[in-house]
Amino acid sequence: MSGLRRRVGGADLAAVPEVRHALREMLVHWRERDSAAVAELLMSELVTNALVHTETGAVVTATFADSRLRVEVRDFVAGLAAPPEPARPVPDDATNGRGLALVRSLADDWGVRTRPLGKVVWFELNGEAA
Repeated sequence: MSGLRRRVGGADLAAVPEVRHALREMLVHWRERDSAAVAELLMSELVTNALVHTETGAVVTATFADSRLRVEVRDFVAGLAAPPEPARPVPDDATNGRGLALVRSLADDWGVRTRPLGKVVWFELNGEAA
């Protein structure tokens, strides 16, 4: 099993490409190149959501075991009333509101777990290591 764990600061959008690069390096031996690109995209969406919608930062964890990649992004916002749901993208040029819809449509599995402090949004992709 291999993995990565990174803490990203609140509103530090410069951390998104840094974490994406770390994930790319982690997946360098994954045979599923298309899945690796999807993993980078989906992780970028979740990290960006956490940084834009919270002020507390987030912890990004990625593990690869048994040909399955799991990425989790945990925030630390208290008092979550309901887990986030994918929004229906509006047919205009807006650049937001599509992250969870992408995760739902491209991941093999995904979900949200509430925690005593915050939540974890996660996705999984299947593939093979080289």
